Amino acid sequence: MTFHDDLLQHLKTGLTTVARCWGIRRTDGQAFGFTDHDCDLVFDDITFRADTGVTAASLEQTTGLSVDNTEALGALSDASLTESDIEAGRFDGAEVICWLVNWADVAQRSILFRGSIGELRRSGGAFHAELRGLTEVLNQPLGRVFQKTCSADDNSSCCQGLSDAAGYFDIRDIEVIEDNREFKWENMTEYDAGWFQRGRLTVLSGEAIGLAGAIKRDVFDGARRIIELWEPIRAPIGSGVRVRLDAGSDHRFETSRLKFNNAVGFRGFPDIPGDDWFTTYPSSSAINDGGSLRE
Repeated sequence: MTFHDDLLQHLKTGLTTVARCWGIRRTDGQAFGFTDHDCDLVFDDITFRADTGVTAASLEQTTGLSVDNTEALGALSDASLTESDIEAGRFDGAEVICWLVNWADVAQRSILFRGSIGELRRSGGAFHAELRGLTEVLNQPLGRVFQKTCSADDNSSCCQGLSDAAGYFDIRDIEVIEDNREFKWENMTEYDAGWFQRGRLTVLSGEAIGLAGAIKRDVFDGARRIIELWEPIRAPIGSGVRVRLDAGSDHRFETSRLKFNNAVGFRGFPDIPGDDWFTTYPSSSAINDGGSLRE
């Protein structure tokens, strides 16, 4: 790590006024600040609060490509990290920055750690957050996969520009909800059965605003349409709350071509030979000239 010149000179005096500050920025843009100093500190447009009881295990950082992980823990309170927000998953994958700061002059500061929140658990009125370093992403496989189906994670990356096109999404209030995962509407017949299956449901209002879930099934029960998520929304939600439904895809080439009219944007290899083709052997009764198999 590289220390700010003024901070380095301050540390060399042997009589220091330093503290640690942690900044957390969630994926929805909301920022939180914590410090182990006994007074609040302010910089980078974040107020680092002193009354949160946040501490951290010693930072273990190495050279090379080793993953630098540590843990932070602190008290749950309405003013900082709430139990309901953790339960709802709002802090999953949030960016974390730890500074060493001269609390007498906060301009003298250096970054000790930068990464993201991994596992976040709560117990006894406190939270325990695993902090994952920037090199954590090097453990994740990258690159294209040769497969017949589309490799895009969602429709927005596979069929760009269609997510907001008419007919590919619907915004409406919840009529009936069960177990925070099964949504029911009467006379919602504008779309074929299965139109939203493998799509996404996003909450647009209420306590669960911003939370989303993948759609497991989209079926009709008489005149009633039932849309079920793979996992329940992890925050209070009830009738009258507005949600957005995005059309789903089974990642087949036919679906991309016929449903989304986007064969050009298909990110798969529909003509790749299957296992049966690889295990075939030459036959004397067939023409084996290396020509096309699709004639």
